Amino acid sequence: MEQLTELEIAVFQLRMGFGHADRCVDWAVERLRRDEEGDDLEAVLLASARGRDEVLPLAEVIIARYRGMQRLGEQFLAGKYIVELRAAYLAGRESAASLDAIFTRLYPALDYPNWLVMLSRNCEYAMDVADFELPFEDEFRYIASLWAQAESMAAFEREYRRQTSNTHDIK
Repeated sequence: MEQLTELEIAVFQLRMGFGHADRCVDWAVERLRRDEEGDDLEAVLLASARGRDEVLPLAEVIIARYRGMQRLGEQFLAGKYIVELRAAYLAGRESAASLDAIFTRLYPALDYPNWLVMLSRNCEYAMDVADFELPFEDEFRYIASLWAQAESMAAFEREYRRQTSNTHDIK
């Protein structure tokens, strides 16, 4: 199931306009290489698909087949994406400006979740006010660490404390 989660995260990112179709194709190729898909026609077609318009419908069929009504929620998928974004930020592949563009799209798309308020705000402010860089990084570390450990939305919610996020502000 962990491999299916990887596909769901890639599909979420692709739907949101952040990901690349190749990530879904690579997922299918790897599954076929390991002979883990048997006669799954959609997996075979996904392995040779090109572009978003070919990839998304095939990936959606695969996810629906194996997850059914147990699909992962958008907030959970976004949280796992934030873990990836933090790693990219630490590696220098993302900046506050590039992250702000992502958070600006995620925040309303997820219907303004409480856990994303301070991260989005601090990221936006950090681009213009140097004093917000540390609060942004503190909040980013906090949120990403919670999502890295979370196995479900409920698990994240049990650990998340808005009071902790509120401390990630300029003093």
